[in-house]
Amino acid sequence: MEPCRGIIGTVDMDQEQIAGSFNWRSGGGWCNNIRTCVYRKKTRRGSSTYMEKQIPFTGILSEKAEENPDFFNWNRVKLRYCDGASFTGDSENKGAQLKFRGQRIWLAAMEDLMSKGMRYANQALLSGCSAGGLAAILHCDEFRGLFPRTTRVKCLSDAGLFLDAVDVSGGRTIRSLYSGVVGLQ
Repeated sequence: MEPCRGIIGTVDMDQEQIAGSFNWRSGGGWCNNIRTCVYRKKTRRGSSTYMEKQIPFTGILSEKAEENPDFFNWNRVKLRYCDGASFTGDSENKGAQLKFRGQRIWLAAMEDLMSKGMRYANQALLSGCSAGGLAAILHCDEFRGLFPRTTRVKCLSDAGLFLDAVDVSGGRTIRSLYSGVVGLQ
């Protein structure tokens, strides 16, 4: 993977100042071997070079009260996902020219957002869907630790729990996939 270039290139905010409340979500699957990661690095899921310039805020991130009655007036941020491992990787494969920097991206984004006022939030919701939902689970305690005890912090995983169960083909697809992600990154 090519690292996401700079936090400004990978974060979309609905407001410049991030105080009050906070909500985040992003997804994008995983790469679990050299072949899938090499392919991915030339797409919006593997490099900020190929990402859309702007992403609409919809669903739980919508600013329209009729679409999002619970969070429409919150500050909302999308941390764009491009590491192929739910913001957990921190390694590289020089032979394939792959850099896995998800954990570093996560930490830099949180530092950047906290400096922009997120640290003053009275409520914070870390959410994600699919691979982003798994990221919400994996980073929930770390996210909680960023705020004072007086801040209400919750984490929401939307379709981010992937069960290690026998699938319809009789195999364990999720186990195999995760094994590749963890072993690679």
